Amino acid sequence: MSLMANLYVGASGLTVSQNALNTTAHNMANLDTTGYTRQQVSQGTRAYQTIERKYNTIALKQIGTGVNYNNCKQVRSTFLDLSYRTETGRGAFYDVSLKAIEEIEDQLQELNGSEFAQSMNNLWVSVQELAKDPCSAVTQSSFVTRANEFLTRAKSVYDGLTDYQENLDSTVKDMVDNINKYGDRIQQLNHDIVDIESGKQEKANDLRDERNLLLDKLAEYGRIDYQEDTFGNVLVLFEGSSFVTSDHVNHMAIDTSLSEDDGGTAAGYATPYWEYAAVTEIKPNGTKEVVSIKGAHVFDLSQPVSTVTNTDIGKLKSVLLARGDHQATYHDIMEDPQHYSDRISQSVIMNIQAEFDNMVHNMMTAINDIMTMAESNPATLDPTKGAASDFTLFVCANPTDRLIYNIGKDEGGNVKYPAGEIPTGFTIKNSQVNPLMIQEPTLFTFRTIDGSEDNATTTKIKEAFTKETYVLNPNVTTKNSFITYYNSLVSQVANSGDVYKSIKEAQEQTVSSVESAREQIVGVSSDEELEFMIMFQNAYNASSRYINVVSEMLEHLVSTLGA
Repeated sequence: MSLMANLYVGASGLTVSQNALNTTAHNMANLDTTGYTRQQVSQGTRAYQTIERKYNTIALKQIGTGVNYNNCKQVRSTFLDLSYRTETGRGAFYDVSLKAIEEIEDQLQELNGSEFAQSMNNLWVSVQELAKDPCSAVTQSSFVTRANEFLTRAKSVYDGLTDYQENLDSTVKDMVDNINKYGDRIQQLNHDIVDIESGKQEKANDLRDERNLLLDKLAEYGRIDYQEDTFGNVLVLFEGSSFVTSDHVNHMAIDTSLSEDDGGTAAGYATPYWEYAAVTEIKPNGTKEVVSIKGAHVFDLSQPVSTVTNTDIGKLKSVLLARGDHQATYHDIMEDPQHYSDRISQSVIMNIQAEFDNMVHNMMTAINDIMTMAESNPATLDPTKGAASDFTLFVCANPTDRLIYNIGKDEGGNVKYPAGEIPTGFTIKNSQVNPLMIQEPTLFTFRTIDGSEDNATTTKIKEAFTKETYVLNPNVTTKNSFITYYNSLVSQVANSGDVYKSIKEAQEQTVSSVESAREQIVGVSSDEELEFMIMFQNAYNASSRYINVVSEMLEHLVSTLGA
């Protein structure tokens, strides 16, 4: 190799060392930048110059032509990236679930500074006092007053649950907007990265950092799968559906108006769906209208929540599950067990709504049934006063609802209703204490036609509170009385909260462990970068000295020949 060629060897060393120093300085400058990935210069050898070919030798006689700058690569672990995004999504899922349980605990335990359980206890005490002295105006008035207090507080608790349910619903649109925003930005970054890297040696590493950070954020909302194609585009699947492609983004949309038959919710709650999969039709005015989102839902909420099948990932899904699709009542428990398992059991709010309403429904119905059949019912004493159902403790608050009360009993002692009539039953929302009894608490005198105390009726009311015949839901076999039902309900919520809390804490440790392992790879260490800077500086100085030596040799040759 000529001395002139040797100058290019030294020059290549200067160029590569300078690029390495620039990369190291860039790493140092972004030491505390969120989402930044450590970069490294990849070096290689230039093509060798062959000066002699002898095939009877082991190797050709070749001379190196210097070092080559290949590219500036990011230091990342695909496995740790995937693990981190999966585990953060799972952590976000259980974080929302735990917060929902904690909100429910607050609603059940406290109500404007007074525990709801106290109102139940007060009602039970008034029933016991009534059983001791049925004809006393004091005990009768206390019974009505405590019943009204109990129902008022029950409504407040139920309203608190529905308010929280609606608050969760209001967050769905914001989450969907964020997901769409992340998808649009990822697609734009794909375009910019491909534009920069196509046919060039340059790497758009800073843009890749932003894209990776967006994938981290997107993973908090749901289960994502992704891969990078040969051009540098990242293609993203969200919950198994195509989300970000090489040339466009499949946006999510929110429906609040379609019926259940068309894929919406009866309560008009926000339902995320894929715009491209929805059934649309063109109206006469030229506008496009969505007529059905069946088959276009982003999530299949009927799937059991399981870590094994990765159905417990993402806070958007957790919000939808916790919220449910309607305000549940005791009817959801009285339906077949499959209905409860499919639509109610996985929603923490709907489950508590149904169980709480079931307790209040059973209590009101039991008391009313006893008072309707009581010998001391004013209508029994004087039929001209009206129907027996007019003198029950609880009545319908909504005049449009049709509540059918028992008018007798069959041979087996069961309540019987008019032929063809199906009672809608009491719910917390559609009931109130009889206004007649509020105005005149002694209207129901608990005195029979012969003037004696109706101890049989008050004893039945007392026994109704202690009879253990009620279960929380179809999946529970333990039977409760009215006295123990509420405590069992609160205990169930507390146990669920403990489970979610332990899962969340374990998940936080998992995320922290994966994040630490990933940070060891992608994070910038100032000490390590200073070592690299010294090494590359020495390499730069060595290349510079090499060029000086070659330059002096050339100068000596020129001077000698010139002489």
